[in-house]
Amino acid sequence: MSLIPYALVRPFLFGMDAEQAHDFTMNMLAKGQGTPLQMAWSAPQVSDPITLAGLHFPNRVGMAAGLDKNARCIDALAAMGFGFVEVGTVTPKPQPGNPKPRMFRLPAAKGIINRFGFNNDGLDAFIANVKKSTVRAQGKPLLLGLNIGKNAVTPIEEATNDYLICLEGVYPHADYVTVNISSPNTKNLRALQSDEALDGLLGAIATKREELAAAQGRRVPIFVKIAPDLDENQVKVIAATLQRHGMDGVIATNTTLSRDAVKGMEHGEEAGGLSGAPAFEASNRVISQLRAALGKGFPIVGVGGIMSAQDAVAKIHAGADVVQIYSGLVYAGPALVTEAAKAIKAMRP
Repeated sequence: MSLIPYALVRPFLFGMDAEQAHDFTMNMLAKGQGTPLQMAWSAPQVSDPITLAGLHFPNRVGMAAGLDKNARCIDALAAMGFGFVEVGTVTPKPQPGNPKPRMFRLPAAKGIINRFGFNNDGLDAFIANVKKSTVRAQGKPLLLGLNIGKNAVTPIEEATNDYLICLEGVYPHADYVTVNISSPNTKNLRALQSDEALDGLLGAIATKREELAAAQGRRVPIFVKIAPDLDENQVKVIAATLQRHGMDGVIATNTTLSRDAVKGMEHGEEAGGLSGAPAFEASNRVISQLRAALGKGFPIVGVGGIMSAQDAVAKIHAGADVVQIYSGLVYAGPALVTEAAKAIKAMRP
């Protein structure tokens, strides 16, 4: 287990501005991975294998995209015991994201609001960092997901081109690719979840994937990440579109625009996506609706508000096959990874 209890570290991090704490943590992880410093957050990987979309997941707890946008810390995150790690979102060209401040903690609600806006160093730097990761080459069981998006300056009518550029770039390096159409912080991005736009985007992605698979001799699964702020009819349309275009899985869900759970709190009305505990119920609702629409065999990754091992189990009960965490790391620390993996494993007969 990790050498330093998170309870000792958290007050120091929470004494900093939220984004400063985030940057400090990522820099520490990047510099410490593969060195003795990594023992500070390392934990054995719980073995609880499951096969989804032709992929063999070592366990059912993953790192959600958004923490490691530039793929700098893959090996460090793997050391926490995750069965799979997803990095990004990456865009074709570098972009700074939205003006600061753009990340806010809401401790009373165990929530975080961010409006980063896909700040990242661009596709070339992202791929270079992915290539530096050694954990999979060393034989450690870990799946790597690469999450792709569009540049803010790209008109929504031309968004498909950005996704295809990113898909071609990350394809040789990914165990799966996630198409992010659900961040609330890139103007009009969520419009891609509408019937006609989604149909066109996924049709183009499916065609490109077949071209890449034929050229490279491997068919990489593609997942689509959707928002929690959808009604049941919208979920049904998305489910049908995913199946029609041969997508391999769905990630439910991204951050929410709802502020019902944080009304009256400091920072509660900040613009951006709300994650953490306030997103838990909406995420579970969409997961349940997806499972009803997709049937038993279609892979669902459940993410949103997992702050405890019991929350992770609830995601599985809602219909998810595997889960991802992000805000839970901020509030509970790396021990949550092992606790959640053990709790989910204990569900099995």
